[in-house]
Amino acid sequence: MKLTAYVEDGYELDIRPARPNRDWLDAYADGHAYGCLPMLIANQMGWEIRTPTGFTVVWNGGGNRRSLAVIADDPESAYIVSHFGAGIFTFSFPAIFRTEPGYDLMIQGPPNSPVRGATPFSGLVETDWVLTSAAIHWQVTEPNRAVRFRKGDAVAQIFPVRRGDAESFEPEMRRISDAPEIAEYMEEWYTRRRAFNDALKDPESAERRKRWPGHYRRGTDIFDNKASPETHRTRLRMRDFEDRRDPKPEK
Repeated sequence: MKLTAYVEDGYELDIRPARPNRDWLDAYADGHAYGCLPMLIANQMGWEIRTPTGFTVVWNGGGNRRSLAVIADDPESAYIVSHFGAGIFTFSFPAIFRTEPGYDLMIQGPPNSPVRGATPFSGLVETDWVLTSAAIHWQVTEPNRAVRFRKGDAVAQIFPVRRGDAESFEPEMRRISDAPEIAEYMEEWYTRRRAFNDALKDPESAERRKRWPGHYRRGTDIFDNKASPETHRTRLRMRDFEDRRDPKPEK
């Protein structure tokens, strides 16, 4: 399967496999939150696009485009504009993405990476046929607050989605009592989880040293029996974009 970024001549695109780490995770209780495997997998889902320059955005609370100011450290490499007003700014990327037939491209902010004073929008684009440069929109949420992005900060994360997959599911709801084996298991799960959380309060306990039960990461049930399929993952291994651009001939 191919995912191609057609980068405009004379420009660069800082895109690489999405990282699992976050600054706030590093600072949170000695990295305790890194024990949450679903969050780490989401962090690594796809590729992140980083800003080539640091910049600051300030919105005065107005509704028009002039109510937002963008101050870039290097204006020549900044592709940030205010198109819509209402504190929204657009980060345009100098590239057109092309997916295989039947695949869309999700463009969103980096998951689990909050920015105080601003929030990213998400978009799902049919990149197997449309020819348009990629972009992501952010909205400043606090008037008169300077929102800072450092050079190299991820401003977007992308990954392909097969068109129609979500719509092919037939969602339904049932009573848990209709599945006695699930109900019995969950009752035991709640009992064990409460006991584990209570034991965390004791700094000398084994639970405090473990910090997480770890069943999901190990792919086991609460009785330590193998439960996950062979496709269970504890990390993602996204490939780097291979640079196949031909060097320009010398004049």
